This record gives sequence, C-alpha cells and structure tokens, in this order.
Amino acid sequence: MQATLRSFCMAGLLCLFALFPLVANDYYISLAIKIMIYSIFALSLQLLVGGAGLVSLGHAAFFGIAAYATTLLSPESGPGNLLWLLPAAMICALAYALLTGALALRTRGVYFIMVTLAFSQMAYYVFHDTDVGGGSDGIYLYFRPELRLGDSVLLNVDSPYSFFLFTLACLVLVWAFLAMLMRSRFGAALTGIRVNEQRMRSAGYSTFNYKLVAYALAGALAGVSGLLYAAKDGFVNPELLAWEQSGLVLLMVILGGSGRLWGAILGAAGLTLLQEAFQSQALFGDWSAHWHLTFGLSIIALVALMPNGLIGMQAQWRGRPRPASAPSPRTKS
Repeated sequence: MQATLRSFCMAGLLCLFALFPLVANDYYISLAIKIMIYSIFALSLQLLVGGAGLVSLGHAAFFGIAAYATTLLSPESGPGNLLWLLPAAMICALAYALLTGALALRTRGVYFIMVTLAFSQMAYYVFHDTDVGGGSDGIYLYFRPELRLGDSVLLNVDSPYSFFLFTLACLVLVWAFLAMLMRSRFGAALTGIRVNEQRMRSAGYSTFNYKLVAYALAGALAGVSGLLYAAKDGFVNPELLAWEQSGLVLLMVILGGSGRLWGAILGAAGLTLLQEAFQSQALFGDWSAHWHLTFGLSIIALVALMPNGLIGMQAQWRGRPRPASAPSPRTKS
C-alpha cells in the first residue's frame, strides 16, 4: 500500500514537472534541461560506482564521443533522424566502452581509475589535435534532430517545450531501465561483486564479464546524454571529453549518494544549481568572477557534512542523538 502511494505521488510530481515550461521563461527551461541531461549522465556512472563498485575517471569519453557522433552524422542541410541517430550515438559510445573496458577492467583500485582517465584523455586529444571534429574549435550542429518515419515527422524537438518533454522522457526511461536492471539477477550479481568480488568468483561467477557488460551499458547510457547535450547547445568541442567533465559527473554521484539511483539525480541537480548560483553576479557580485573557489569550498563542506550524500540527509538527521534535557532543579522541602 505504501509503495503504491509512493508511486502515485511520484507520478503526480512528474506530471507537475512536465508542466514547468508553461510557467517558466527560457532561462529556467534551459537550466531544467541541463539538469536532466546531467542526471542521465550521472545515472550512467551510478551503474558503475554504486552498482559494481567501479570508480571511473574517464566517463566523459562516452559522453563526448556520442555528442560528436550526433554532430558528425547529422546532415548539414536539415535535421537528422532520431530513429537511427540515437542508436548510432549510443553504439559509438558503447563500442569505445567495450574496447577500453576490456583493458581497463584487468586492473583494480587506483590503477583502474588512472587507466580510465588515460583512455578518456586519448579520446580527448584525438578530437583536439586532429580535424575529425573541427579540432580545438569544435563543430556546430545547425539543426536539432527529429523523429521521422519515412516522410512523416513523429516528433519535432525544435521548440523548448518539446525538447524539454523529450529530455524528460529520456530521463524517465533511463531511470526505469536502471531500476529494473538493479532488481534483476544481473543487478544482484553486480551488487555481490561490489561487496565481495572474490567470493563471487569463488561461487562460479565470471566477474570480468559482468563488469564488462556493466561498463558497456554505462557507456551507452552516457551516449544518450551526449546526444541530448549536442542537440541542446548545437555545439560540440573537445572539452566535453576532458577529465574535468569526468570529475564533475563523479562529484554528482558522490554528492547525491552512490547507494541509490535517486542520489545521482539529486547530485546532478544540486551541483548544477550550485554552479549557476556561484556564477550569478546578481547573487555574489564581483565574487562571481572567482566562482571556482567558492564552488570548491562548498563541495568540500557538503561532502564533509553529508558523508552519505544528499539522499542520506533524512536518515542522517533522524540518526542524530537528541541533546539531553537539562535536569529539573530539586525543590527544597
């Protein structure tokens, strides 16, 4: 009964959020779309960090490769077709994840982190130092993709409201897919690998294959956010593959709490809103020019004060011991 009530509440909140563009201006619509795109990006990394216990510092490679694939495969004379453009972007990201994961997953711990970072930087310099995607200047996407079946346009995401709804639908589908995946036998195996990989191996599980599939799925899902990012801004540059992007999405997962999927969404929203707030001259005046400093200090404070992330705030608050009440003074007889 409680689960059903929670589902109805979530569905109601989702419907209300879908109506958000009707009462917001273009800036807040764009900000909400950005939060949803980074939420998908963070959810894809959550599969590795919270699901399999794999901390990657090269996840931006899949994000950037999918963004470049979207731009390069789109025609210059008109909008591309999402019917094949979205699978193509995901396959490009998945292929690079399979190639690099087959090598990176042979390492562990800090070595795995460094190898994933190295592979991400390799992809970064391919686009930065060659003419594949316009070099360091990047490349433009002149038309947002649309969903077509033959000559019939099924979905046009050129307007802010339609693109908002399309991004929201992608976020819901990615979240639902990961929720079902983590409740399946595959998700249970990933949880076992995260808790004790040696015991899972002793029980007869091929832990390398499980981790490789999770790594490839995470890359493909990051490809969804890469396509949406390219469609949103209409511009792609090599900085999308830089290690700063990988560090940013890892911070989102940590800040939100790596134990649950909702943590990735909360972390993406919190970190994006913090960035926007510290860069606002209306809020911080001249200090907004030094927003990196205040942003970094706030992240340190939040991680120190909330070790379980934003998702664990309620439990952390409930678990605090109440201050002892002062003893009542004794009355003299």
